[in-house]
Amino acid sequence: MIKVTPPPAFEVRPQRPARRRVVLAMVVLWLATLGAAFALGYYWKQPPQRVANTASLAGIRKDNDALLQRVAVLERASQVAHTATAGLQQALRDRQEEIAGLRADLAFYSRLTDGSGKPEGLNVHGVQINTGRGPRVYDFSVTLTQTLRTGPVSRGRVRLSISGVRDGKLSTLSWEELAPNQPKEGLPFSFKYFQQVTGSFMLPKGFSPNRIRVLADASNKAGDVAQEFAWAGALADQEIPNVQHQP
Repeated sequence: MIKVTPPPAFEVRPQRPARRRVVLAMVVLWLATLGAAFALGYYWKQPPQRVANTASLAGIRKDNDALLQRVAVLERASQVAHTATAGLQQALRDRQEEIAGLRADLAFYSRLTDGSGKPEGLNVHGVQINTGRGPRVYDFSVTLTQTLRTGPVSRGRVRLSISGVRDGKLSTLSWEELAPNQPKEGLPFSFKYFQQVTGSFMLPKGFSPNRIRVLADASNKAGDVAQEFAWAGALADQEIPNVQHQP
């Protein structure tokens, strides 16, 4: 009789939880390492282009900042130049007005002291008008002269009247209408050779002036003298021409 050896006995033991976690961690670490290696390899394939783009962007920003600074400098220079030009133009206008006034004074004194001319008695040399401080208010200056070497002192009164158009009709404003607050007989004067009589008047609304008549009424033998002037020519506020181009 043959004796049969019984098979070995196997014992089934459950896997320990700690070992299972270790294996799982190793798998996760391997996958993470694989992903990092893939990403690093992809990155190192692109660096030249990325570096070039970064350098180009920095250069563009630097150029843009330089251009903005240049524009700011040019704008400031333009403002300074504009201010300087405006100041020079105003100074030129002031000088032109001064020269025009000096020329007018020179012509006046030349006429007054010219010994070759015929001596004259009381005369209205001219009238000048400036806009006043209120609406339709004007300041005026009348220049009276006499060139008689042995003549007496001229004394009297000067009045203005202005002719123009009012409500579509020709009209003349008397001194009383122009200056109701001034003496109705006129403004006084007293001089040996010349004098400027100043005052003011107000034009009514709707009145368009054309001519000014100046009446100087002397109380002595000089008698009365009247002279008319164009309104446009008497206005001192009109633009002064460029005297540099005058002959």
